Amino acid sequence: MITQGTSVGLDVHARSVVAHARDVSSGEVRRARLTPDYRSIVDWLLALTGPVEVCYEAGPTGFGLYRAIVAAGIGCTVAAPSKLQRPVGDRVKTDAKDAAHLEKLLRMGELVAVTVPDESTEAARDLVRARDDARGDLMRARHRLSKLLLRQGIVYFDGSAWTGKHEQWLRRQRFDSPALQATFDNDFDAVLTVTRRRDSLGEKITEMAADSAWTPVVTRLQCLRGISTLTAFGLAVEVGDWSRFTGASIGAYTGLVPSEYSSGQSRSQGPITKAGNAHVRRLLVEAAWHHRRTYRTPSAALRARWDVAGPVAKDRGHAGNKRLHQRWMTFDERRKHACVANIAVARELAGWCWSLAVLDN
Repeated sequence: MITQGTSVGLDVHARSVVAHARDVSSGEVRRARLTPDYRSIVDWLLALTGPVEVCYEAGPTGFGLYRAIVAAGIGCTVAAPSKLQRPVGDRVKTDAKDAAHLEKLLRMGELVAVTVPDESTEAARDLVRARDDARGDLMRARHRLSKLLLRQGIVYFDGSAWTGKHEQWLRRQRFDSPALQATFDNDFDAVLTVTRRRDSLGEKITEMAADSAWTPVVTRLQCLRGISTLTAFGLAVEVGDWSRFTGASIGAYTGLVPSEYSSGQSRSQGPITKAGNAHVRRLLVEAAWHHRRTYRTPSAALRARWDVAGPVAKDRGHAGNKRLHQRWMTFDERRKHACVANIAVARELAGWCWSLAVLDN
């Protein structure tokens, strides 16, 4: 709880910031509507009775305001929106009321803070998410092109699609209608353009993974099957400080634990919560499918990654690979639905990733 100075709640939007400040000693309240310029916000805060404590909700405006406030020597908390206590039955929502509510929760010590990444980590996350966006754009561009051809009765059946051979087949397609040819050329060019963009971003991520602050963690994470350089780097920068968690709590952070409603003697579990970082959850779910394949002799690529990671990480990764494949075998024997089983394996995979990430070389 704040017992002296001034507590401030900020309701931050792209074009405006509403501030609600309370002098804890006198009870005096000051309100203001400020511009989103960091300098003007900091100047207004510095004019308040110190020490000043500020809070605002995490959102699309990022953490630039947090860094500007902290650089000015003012305490700041970025609150997790999903953990805010909301008044029951209150049907009036305004920026001023939101700012006042944040200030009250800050003063009472009832806020759950998010972990603010440093600027280099945030930049690396943006790079990883840019490639993920390009990946999604490529999928949509491919669908548009394939469905255009399907409407003309043209289907590729000579092997797997989106290979070099498939690309040469696409380049040979010609249409009598100028409009149809222009549409095909546009959609095909979109596929080629987005492919180059995705590959370029992948190369930049690979370069950073090989020589950056995240290289040790990336190297150790690759001791597990299904986790290559891009996946390992994505997990490393998205999670950031792995020491915040334990092997048990990392699953909840990724939203891979079952939801639950219990009352009295009844206990009901439902689908996974899907809370926390969605990008981390997707990476883990995709990697978990690789552990369904038989694990006997490690591949040459996996052995090469073990040599780089060292003997301790190698032994840990080998144990994790065996355990996760055994889990898949157990689920298959029980005839568990594959998607449900994969979520359970992904949850356990998160724990193995944590154990490797916090490993001391």
